[in-house]
Amino acid sequence: MFKSSRIKIIVSIMGSLLVLFAVTLGLILFASYRDINSGNSEMLERYSDLFRLDSQGEPPQAPPEPISDGQQGPSGQKQKKDNPPLEERSDYRLSTFYAVAFSRDGEVLQVEDGEKDVYTEEELVDIANDVLSGDRQSGRKGNLVYLVSRRPGYTLVAMLDNTMAESSMDMLVRNFLIVGGSALVVLFFISLFISKLIIRPLAENDRKQKQFISDASHELKTPISVVGANAEMLSREIGKNEWLSNIMYENERMGTLVKQLLDLSRAENAEVPMEQVDLSNIVAGDALAFESLAFENGKSFVSDIEENIRITGNRVQLEQMVSVLLDNAIRHSTGREISISLRRHSHAAVLSVANDGEEIPAEKQKHLFDRFYRVDEVRNSDDNHYGLGLSIARAVTDRHKGSIGVSCQDGKVVFTVTLPV
Repeated sequence: MFKSSRIKIIVSIMGSLLVLFAVTLGLILFASYRDINSGNSEMLERYSDLFRLDSQGEPPQAPPEPISDGQQGPSGQKQKKDNPPLEERSDYRLSTFYAVAFSRDGEVLQVEDGEKDVYTEEELVDIANDVLSGDRQSGRKGNLVYLVSRRPGYTLVAMLDNTMAESSMDMLVRNFLIVGGSALVVLFFISLFISKLIIRPLAENDRKQKQFISDASHELKTPISVVGANAEMLSREIGKNEWLSNIMYENERMGTLVKQLLDLSRAENAEVPMEQVDLSNIVAGDALAFESLAFENGKSFVSDIEENIRITGNRVQLEQMVSVLLDNAIRHSTGREISISLRRHSHAAVLSVANDGEEIPAEKQKHLFDRFYRVDEVRNSDDNHYGLGLSIARAVTDRHKGSIGVSCQDGKVVFTVTLPV
């Protein structure tokens, strides 16, 4: 139980950290790509605005002279030296631009290769033709960001090499993943330590509670036996007596409760020998033993037990677990037939006990295997059942590394036990 709780704590911690990690990475990438794309678009538009055809007799426009601090720009506002025009910024000057100009009939008028040997003029023309074959005015082609401008008499395809920016982003992502992954590994071991600290007092409290139940049950056995023996001797001396009968009846109930508490304590805590046992034989034997009780209650068993299913376990505890399920089905069945099924599925033995009955609400199903829990709100222990039987069945199942569950469908209540073969 506490192992699963510890796993849930670790999963919760690591899940939260992974979500935080993913969201942080996503926001960083989103903001970075947005800023890069915005800067690329701004520089590409400015380059396109400054571009002039050599054939028009106008050389490419030179950057305007910087405006000194205190001078007025074209808009009539002062422009400071720390806020120069875009074309004077270092990122603009260090960027590599390409351009291909086409006439209206598709003739190449001019190619600007950025004075770099990365792309030949033929490659730039092919890329520009590919861009024009589409309908988009801007976008990406490989590592190039492009912008199409329709000019009087010609069409310009301006391109900006984005290789360095993408390399920087790849490095950012790689470093983030390396550092973040390393941090998650460290945090995983920290979460192991934290979960252990959280579970430790709960496990210790549970251990003390179980130890108290075991010790109290052992201590109660002796006085219960003494009271029962004295009441029996007294009944022989004075004969039938109403008050003495009440003492004997309540003493018997107390003895049954103590026995169930000891059974639960042994199932949860005691180390029992494990050996190869024939589960098919155990289920068939218990079903035969309970047939008379079922008959007295107007019910019968319908068995489907596969033979020779052998598991590693403790025969006494497994018989106890099967007895609990059969007794529970007989007491709560509203129909005449109780189905018992034992089949082998893959590497597991699956035992099912089904009976007719009212559907158990989902919120109550979660507590069926808790100690002293009863579905009916009014506690009535006249039948010497105290809500410990299913707790014992779960403890035995857990000890055998299996699982137990309940389901309700089509008017049937089905208890299913799965044990490893």
